[in-house]
Amino acid sequence: LYNNELSGQLPSELENLIGLTSLSLYNNFLSGEIPTQITNIENLTYLNLHNNELTGAIPESIGNLNNLLYLDLGNNDFTGEIPSGIGNLYSLIELNLNLNNLNGSIPYAIGNLENLTYLNLRNNELTGAIPTEIYNMQNLNYLSLRDNQIDGELESEIGNLINLEYLYLYNNQFTGEMPIEIGNLVNLVHLYLYNNLFTESLPNTIGNLS
Repeated sequence: LYNNELSGQLPSELENLIGLTSLSLYNNFLSGEIPTQITNIENLTYLNLHNNELTGAIPESIGNLNNLLYLDLGNNDFTGEIPSGIGNLYSLIELNLNLNNLNGSIPYAIGNLENLTYLNLRNNELTGAIPTEIYNMQNLNYLSLRDNQIDGELESEIGNLINLEYLYLYNNQFTGEMPIEIGNLVNLVHLYLYNNLFTESLPNTIGNLS
């Protein structure tokens, strides 16, 4: 039902569609909170609510949808923290929560998503350091944390993300020296680190990013 002019709240009766595998409602005018009943549709592999006017917190029970491969809740007005239950979505390949008002730190449980290739948390109000568990997600191809308030240093473990092609960390509050292990990311095509508080000189290993 995407690209319509649907408005109002998501009906809790959606949970009756127990065989549903794909729910696509992006580019509408839906408002209100996500009813927790939606997280009872256990067969869902695709859930896209991007670009609506949804509010409230992302329900912790989102972790019940453990068959999800694709989850896009971007460009809404969600508030509160990213629920740690997202870490239960072990099959997830793409996760997009960008352009919301999410706050708090990135939950370490997100590191459980070892199959993830795409992670987009940009344009929120996230704080704290990058949890080291993210550096274990070696299938990541795209990582965007830009336009938040994330701080701390880039750990040397970032060099584990050897399949990254797109890394966007700009407009944050990262500090310290850029680790030499960034030179391990030899598949990078885009690297954006501007508007942070990095110090010292660029590591020579950046020349490995041919």
